[in-house]
Amino acid sequence: MHGCNGAMGQTIVKIVEQDPDIQIVAGIDLDPEERNGFPIYASLKEAAEEADVVVDFSCAQAVDSLLADCKEKKLPVVVCTTGLTKEQIAGLEEAAKETAVLCSANMSLGVNILLKLVAEAAKVLAGAGFDMEIVEKHHDQKVDAPSGTALALADSMNQAMEDAYHYTYDRSQRRQKRDKREIGISAVRGGSIVGEHDVIFAGKDEVVTFSHTAYSKAIFAKGAVEAAKYLAGKEAGLYTMADVIG
Repeated sequence: MHGCNGAMGQTIVKIVEQDPDIQIVAGIDLDPEERNGFPIYASLKEAAEEADVVVDFSCAQAVDSLLADCKEKKLPVVVCTTGLTKEQIAGLEEAAKETAVLCSANMSLGVNILLKLVAEAAKVLAGAGFDMEIVEKHHDQKVDAPSGTALALADSMNQAMEDAYHYTYDRSQRRQKRDKREIGISAVRGGSIVGEHDVIFAGKDEVVTFSHTAYSKAIFAKGAVEAAKYLAGKEAGLYTMADVIG
C-alpha cells in the first residue's frame, strides 16, 4: 500500500482487514509509524516482501519514483492518485510497457458504470437532438474545477458521438443561444459535499438525468481494492476501471 498512513490509505487498510481474499504485506509512506501490523518503508525499492500488486493513494509528487520502482520490479500498480501532469500520464504509458498499470479518473464502481451508461445514452439521445449538460458538486476545499470525473463523463459522451462536441464551462461572457454541439459543464463548491454528478439530457418536452452521489470517500477505496484484485497477475499494459467492471 503506497501512501498507507494517509486518509485514503487507512481507509483501504480497514477494507482489506474485512476481506479474506486480499492482504497488505507492506506499506510505503514518509510517515514511518507502524500502526496496522505490517512493515512500512520510505520507498518501494526498500521493501523486501513479495507482493502481487501495489495500490497507490499518495500525492502526484510521489508517483514518478513509484512507477520507476514498479517497472524495475515488474510489479503491477493501481494508481489512484489524482492531479497528474501530462508528463506523468505519459510516464504511466511508458511504465505500462514494462508492467500492468491501472489508472482511472474515478475509482468508484458506480461512476464507472455511469461512464458506460451515458455513452450509450448519448448515441440515442444526442443523436435525436437532446442537449447534454453536466453539473458537478463538491466540498468547499476542492481546488480544481471542473472535477476530473465531470471531464471523464463529458469525454465518454463525446467519444460516443465521434468527438463532434466541444465543452463550455462559462456562459456569463456571451449573449447567444446554446450551440447544439456543446456539452455544458458546471461546477458547484460548498460545505462538505463529497461528490455529486448529474448528467442531463434535455430534449423537447422531456429530460433524462443520470445521477451519482458519493456519501463517503470509502467508495473510492472499495474500487481500488477491486482494481487490485483484478490487476494481480495481469500482463504488462495500461488498464482502467472499465476493464475491472467488464
